[in-house]
Amino acid sequence: MEYYHIIIIIFALVIALSAVAPRIKLPYPILLILTGICVGFIPHIQYVPVDPDIVFLIFLPPLLYDAALNISFPGFKKNIGTISMLAVTMVLVTMTAIAAVAHFFIPGISWPVGFVIGAILSPPDAIAASGILRNMKLPERTATILEGESLVNDATALTVYRIALGVVAGGVFVFWKAAVEFLAVIAGGLVVGVVMGWLFSKLLRYVNFTSTAVVSLNILLPFVAYQLAESFDASGVLAVVALGLYTSRRVNSGCLFSRETMNQARSVWSVIIYLLSGFIFILIGLEFPQVLHGIPEGTIKPLIGSSFLIFVIALAVRILFIFEHKWRTDRLHLRHIHHHPHEREKKQVRSLDWKNALVIGWSGMRGIVSVATAIALPTIFAGGEKFPQRDSIVFLTVTVVILMLVIQGIGLPILVKLLRIDTSGDKKEM
Repeated sequence: MEYYHIIIIIFALVIALSAVAPRIKLPYPILLILTGICVGFIPHIQYVPVDPDIVFLIFLPPLLYDAALNISFPGFKKNIGTISMLAVTMVLVTMTAIAAVAHFFIPGISWPVGFVIGAILSPPDAIAASGILRNMKLPERTATILEGESLVNDATALTVYRIALGVVAGGVFVFWKAAVEFLAVIAGGLVVGVVMGWLFSKLLRYVNFTSTAVVSLNILLPFVAYQLAESFDASGVLAVVALGLYTSRRVNSGCLFSRETMNQARSVWSVIIYLLSGFIFILIGLEFPQVLHGIPEGTIKPLIGSSFLIFVIALAVRILFIFEHKWRTDRLHLRHIHHHPHEREKKQVRSLDWKNALVIGWSGMRGIVSVATAIALPTIFAGGEKFPQRDSIVFLTVTVVILMLVIQGIGLPILVKLLRIDTSGDKKEM
């Protein structure tokens, strides 16, 4: 009960600021973050610590599950190639680029620690993506790619994070063992999620629950799936995403819920997600003044400079990567059209135009998962050694996250408006 009053105040701010944001033409998540920073600098304010266990076990499952439920499953399936490229290949490339920046520009950062920083800061955040994109009119395919990427990439980054952390703790990196571990974690999460979804659908088929009980069970499922997958050393993130996609497909086909139950579930979920996501954005802002206090004064400016450099490098890598993917995809489609002219119209819609490619490149803000992962870094290893520059890494992470959310979050609506992206062909494209 120690933080009861400040938590109530945060929830009140979340509600009040939702009415202010449209009037000042500022994206709602950005306003929440800036408010959190201002509140954090108020003297004697009671600090609410970001507990990684709370974020991973309480906040992450429902937010991921809701995003997976609301994504277009046919769109996700059709764009799985692009989503996989962004969520796996680009995460690994971005992680390597960030590791290089950290190693060469921050004194005392070894390559293994650099890869830990890269794993923390490489995945765009599902909560940030949905928060920024919610009130923006984007083509359905572009929104599906961005949301699908942010659902899957945490699994890639958190798995690599575990491996890199083991190397920092004194382990030896063996490529084939790391690859096997990576695949096992990913496959295990997918299996747990699909099996949970199948069991849920069978349970509803043979047991006559009330609509309230069904909605309650639906809320409980992502927590169970996440914890079950993690207990098997599998990806809890992918378990929740797979469960959400499986449930979404069954709901949309009319095989799972009645219309009344579905409407009731959506109403409950909308309130939960509204409060949780708002709370998280304020929490990110509140974290900045706290980590600032723990950094020696002489290292603050160099760390802020490194944070800005990581932000620029990560954004540049993303834009270059998505345009390289567009160029390569265009060439493959043209080659296919040449050999299969009767499929011309069908294949043309599979390629992103440069405007949507630029929007996808500019997007990809980091969020609470990166902050929680940094705070979850061990202070002392089992052998008694201190984790190298842990406070600096946490400060670096929070600063990069705020830079990305504010600069990219404010810039994204402006970019979309300047590009005048056409959304009239959504249904045909999807």
